[in-house]
Amino acid sequence: MNKIKIILITLVFTFGLSIQSNSKTVPASFADLAERLMPSVVNISTTQTVTTTTNPFPFQFPPGSPFEDMFKEFGTPQERKSAALGSGFIIDEKGIVVTNNHVIQDAEDIVVRVNGDQEFNAKVIGADPLSDIAVLQLDTEEKFTPVAFGNSDKARIGDWVIAIGNPFGLGGTVTSGIISARNRSIGLSRYEDYIQTDASINSGNSGGPLFDMSGDVIGINTAILGRNGSIGIGFSIPSNSAKIVIDQLIEFGETKRGWLGVRIQEVSQEIADIEKLDEPRGALVASVAENSPSAKAGVKAGDIILEFNGVKINQMKELPAIVAKTKVGSTVKVKIWRNKKEITKNVLLGRLETSDDFKVSEKQSETPKDLIIKDLKITVRTLTKDDIKNRKLPNQTTGLIVTKIGNSSPLRNSISENSIIVEAQKTKIKTASDLEKIVKKVLKSNQKTILFAIYNTQNQRRYIGVKLD
Repeated sequence: MNKIKIILITLVFTFGLSIQSNSKTVPASFADLAERLMPSVVNISTTQTVTTTTNPFPFQFPPGSPFEDMFKEFGTPQERKSAALGSGFIIDEKGIVVTNNHVIQDAEDIVVRVNGDQEFNAKVIGADPLSDIAVLQLDTEEKFTPVAFGNSDKARIGDWVIAIGNPFGLGGTVTSGIISARNRSIGLSRYEDYIQTDASINSGNSGGPLFDMSGDVIGINTAILGRNGSIGIGFSIPSNSAKIVIDQLIEFGETKRGWLGVRIQEVSQEIADIEKLDEPRGALVASVAENSPSAKAGVKAGDIILEFNGVKINQMKELPAIVAKTKVGSTVKVKIWRNKKEITKNVLLGRLETSDDFKVSEKQSETPKDLIIKDLKITVRTLTKDDIKNRKLPNQTTGLIVTKIGNSSPLRNSISENSIIVEAQKTKIKTASDLEKIVKKVLKSNQKTILFAIYNTQNQRRYIGVKLD
């Protein structure tokens, strides 16, 4: 009997030690961590004036009907206040707050609530739509409890994380989960390297922090998958990428991103075989902008960028983010695969925000002109930001809206008017000139077949192959 007691005591003692030894990886409770961090997480509410026109008629026109615009002028303009909610976190005791750009964009008034009961007006120090990050300054002399940034590069799939925010305006809410994936791209911005988590993130959590188990911020919660709330897939901007933008916004009030001046595409297996590259890797230079840093350094279309500033480029999508993080005005070594051998170019990096590439993309919100693509016998106009918003396309979509299709157009039986051409021959289309150059190149080839990627009138993305005359 005594032997049995000893065995039981030994088992209990051993089991207890096992739980204790695993407590670092499987927390018994998040209560202490949440209690320490919640005073640094804030709720953000914004207001803006929205002007709408009332319908003067006792009936409604179908959405998209030409009569909608025709009779708008008979309505009475009415102004109303629109409110939005979000989250943020304090990074400096003087009341500097980080949130998402989309939380405060176009806001006339920004009110930040701290500790659930203190309210402060806030002004925007700087905002960056490309990364969806904004930095605010609270209008007060009070001191606050800041949180620190962690190293997001060390975050691993399976690590525990907690999210704190303001879902549905409910106030400070804590959810937990794990990092379920890394390096996610979901078509929201130009620079995407999201941390994916199953910690519940809902509407109102935008701009809130994603913490590791040390209480450091490793991500800024920015998006969810699912229109009606969380389905267990949320996305956060990694802290290492965010901190570069935040520091620039605080220091300059704007971003200063590195710029190479190349348009790139994926290296397929076929291209790797043709170029005698050991495997599909790097970024294929589709074109080089005139007078750009790359042009001045001797980079050419057809080069494959294998390494940038000591960092190997495994996939094409990695290059833009790495370039953007690099200091403007620095000289970097770029390893290139050309003519079946590796060469190195020294590139003096420019600034994206002052480049022609950036200016062209910014002009997308202006009223575009109709242009004729003679070889395709179609009329097109540049896709605008309003088009992207109205058709609910990914934010960084570029392309051409087809406004007219000629009777003898090779596209006549393949697409309809109001379709959007976003790629040709796997190359992104930004301007009519981009498309014309590709079409002329195809016409000079023996194949005379062109592969288009389009959004049809139902906003479904698909590929079509078209034989040119």
